[in-house]
Amino acid sequence: MREDRGITNLEIQCAKLGRELADIEKVNEKLFNEALAVLEEQGLYAMFLYVRARYNEAKDSISDKSLFFFQNIFGDRLGKEEDIQEDIQEDILEAVKKLAQNLDDLLFARDLLRTALSYARYFLKAKGGRGS
Repeated sequence: MREDRGITNLEIQCAKLGRELADIEKVNEKLFNEALAVLEEQGLYAMFLYVRARYNEAKDSISDKSLFFFQNIFGDRLGKEEDIQEDIQEDILEAVKKLAQNLDDLLFARDLLRTALSYARYFLKAKGGRGS
């Protein structure tokens, strides 16, 4: 975590990301269920590849919001924000590669994203729409 910001409540940050993901147009509970399954079985990199392949309408928003979340949590370990390229799909995959250089970071990122995706499902259910 960034030290200049003090203590961060990661549960709240995951809930915020979950809400942002649930607010994306063209997402549904099925997307989050499938993404969670791939995340659990294959990991972060595979999950983002899966979303890219199966959910073209939502892939950029999901990648963008996830990348911003990871940058806020992991800070300079992912590079500077001004280093972001025009292709957000490649940026999120590069960020996961950087996280993979440290197993603790990679597993922590996976756990955080799992929590955020779970919150996204709950937010969709609470809104009462876009089920699987």
